[in-house]
Amino acid sequence: MSDLRSALGAIAEPQLVRTLAELGFLGEVDESGASPVVELVLPVLEWPNRAWLEEEVLETAPGASVRVRAMSEDERLGLRNFLRGQMSTPSDDHGHDHGTATPSFLDKLAKTRVLGISSGKGGVGKSSVTVNLAITLAQRGHQVGVLDADVYGFSLPKMLGSDHDPIVLGDTVIPTLAHGVRCVSMGYFVPDSQPVIWRGPMLHKAIEQLVSEAWWDEPDFLLIDMPPGTGDVALTVSEVIPRIEMYVVTTPQPAAQRVAQRSAYAARALKLALRGVIENMSWFTGDDGVRYELFGSGGGAQLAAELGVPLMGQIPLDPVLRQGGDLGDPIVVFEPEREAAQAFVALADAIEKQGPARVYRRELKLV
Repeated sequence: MSDLRSALGAIAEPQLVRTLAELGFLGEVDESGASPVVELVLPVLEWPNRAWLEEEVLETAPGASVRVRAMSEDERLGLRNFLRGQMSTPSDDHGHDHGTATPSFLDKLAKTRVLGISSGKGGVGKSSVTVNLAITLAQRGHQVGVLDADVYGFSLPKMLGSDHDPIVLGDTVIPTLAHGVRCVSMGYFVPDSQPVIWRGPMLHKAIEQLVSEAWWDEPDFLLIDMPPGTGDVALTVSEVIPRIEMYVVTTPQPAAQRVAQRSAYAARALKLALRGVIENMSWFTGDDGVRYELFGSGGGAQLAAELGVPLMGQIPLDPVLRQGGDLGDPIVVFEPEREAAQAFVALADAIEKQGPARVYRRELKLV
């Protein structure tokens, strides 16, 4: 193998976090002419990182020309098989694969922390919290994924501002990548105006597939944007991801706090770890520098005290935060110095310092 081919094969593809050689993305490398000709072999010609990969090839091989072609069906199948092998761990504790496998991040010894962002009712800014918290964690150097489990009211694709749909390889979904965050949502698979009208079993199957058949790799954090309330999705998530840590989003007003309490009690009834409360729309800071408590005060602290968990953070009301959600321009990316953006930095710091709900150690395993 030539030195040039070795150097090109070592380029890491950012979407899949594997090298071109491992993924089969590097085709022929012709060095017989005056300048090299490098072939990139991508799952689809519209691969999200195509331009970036071409630039990396030219940086590694100055003066080269780059050809791009789409994978054949056999090559796509090979990529699918490679990814499934990378993302799965045998279901047998003794390492024997009996034909079934589970994503490695679901293993109780995995490094991944799964954070469920929930609320008792809609309208409290739960999805805004999920998106900006996920991006903030990614900005701090973590690998982060987001699953939009709000199947009926999906909103994350628009809020993240992702401009590509997921790539589907057979039964494997490659999430979008925006601002360093991988995302899968029903919003990528149905038109924005089309309602999802499903009964419980279909909902259960959809959530199960989005969790187990997407290329999450083994992220440091996987955030689940839960639907409001205590319905079927909460039951499904508790079965599919028993290691989930629940955070409840509320606003300062007592009415919202009482409704959010139901979501917290539901989590405990399902034996899920309840980790803390996040208060959104805590205050509005006017141009005069004065804080105006438009929705009252104390609801988050009161709920946290009643539940016996910490108040993880307070996010101020900011029109830029709302506008960013509407336009796909998250405030922590486009206005990082604003008070609300800094509140998300403090929230991410608190969650990092809190650590996982349970720590499993192999040396303590009972046999």
